[in-house]
Amino acid sequence: ERKKVLLLIVQASQLLNFTTSYSPGCTVAKKIELDKINKVLIRGTNWIGDVVMTFPAIAAVRETLPKARITVLVKPWVADLVRMHPAVDEVMVYERPGRHSGLGGLFALARELRGKQFDAALLLQNAIEAAIIAWLAGIPVRAGYSTDARGLLLTHPVKRTPQILTVHQSIYYLEMLKALGFRSSQGALRLAATEKQRLSAEKLLGQFGIAGRRPLVGMAPGAAYGPAKRWFPERFAAVADRLAGRAACPVLLFGSDGDRASTEAVQAAAKNPFIDIAGRTSLDDAIALIARCDLFITNDSGLMHVAGALGVPTVAIFGSTNPQTTYPLGERTVILRRPVDCSPCLKKECPTDFKCMDLVTVDEVYGESVRLLAEAGYR
Repeated sequence: ERKKVLLLIVQASQLLNFTTSYSPGCTVAKKIELDKINKVLIRGTNWIGDVVMTFPAIAAVRETLPKARITVLVKPWVADLVRMHPAVDEVMVYERPGRHSGLGGLFALARELRGKQFDAALLLQNAIEAAIIAWLAGIPVRAGYSTDARGLLLTHPVKRTPQILTVHQSIYYLEMLKALGFRSSQGALRLAATEKQRLSAEKLLGQFGIAGRRPLVGMAPGAAYGPAKRWFPERFAAVADRLAGRAACPVLLFGSDGDRASTEAVQAAAKNPFIDIAGRTSLDDAIALIARCDLFITNDSGLMHVAGALGVPTVAIFGSTNPQTTYPLGERTVILRRPVDCSPCLKKECPTDFKCMDLVTVDEVYGESVRLLAEAGYR
């Protein structure tokens, strides 16, 4: 099973190519007249991992419309991540909660968008709200999946097939664009830290007292969706302790403010002191620090997708979720998962014995971590 999942990772860049022989057959009544599109609005997704999985689709828009101005509308907590995409010309922030809250805020946002005079809106977010905003803004071409009863608000509704829900989420977005007439996305997903981010990372590491230290290990023991996605804190601690003892490497604990309970539980179970930055940095700084890591150990989470996209060697632990649809798109990623009858259940909390996570051992995670570090030159 593990070899099968690893094969999926190796093939990821091939799967992201429109020329793949597989097609779930999403359909649209009429394709977009692409030669008339000079300004395009993309309504991005709301969560870190989902945003990363839309990046190949954004690249496909740029490759199809090389001269168009591409603006992406997203929530504030993912704006820094979207700004890293080289195909994006502008990021507009949908401040809800905030100044765009309520009916008045919705109309205010629509007026802002109307002033940009977009030719088309591509709605990667599936909610009806995205279609309402594009309609209120008077954008003449409004395209997206016909989900959430929004088909009548779209000029180019794309019909989903049952098969599209079984493929990787990056392909889910690419297939929507393919149905609309967009061309191939030829490049594999890869983010790179900017020079500003690299300098910021070194400055922060200096403040932590570990400037220049290598290898640097990052861990993300939390997961916002629920405890069923979280490997045991004491096992994260055991792996970190063994790595710290073997390679004398510093360990950073990553996460949002909501992950603090998880990172604190890891530190409480550990023998060595780690650096807990959960909820203490901006997303931009967290991305900069992840890019500086030589190894990243994580549950299925948004930061897992960031690490994979940055090309950081990553050990990803899956339990209740399906790696076939949400594996990280990284060329140096290992997925550890033990198949059990009830997994993937996609539940927030395990109703039985949490066997899917219990079967993933400290030795396995440590062994794969050592192997990835050795491949990077750290023995």
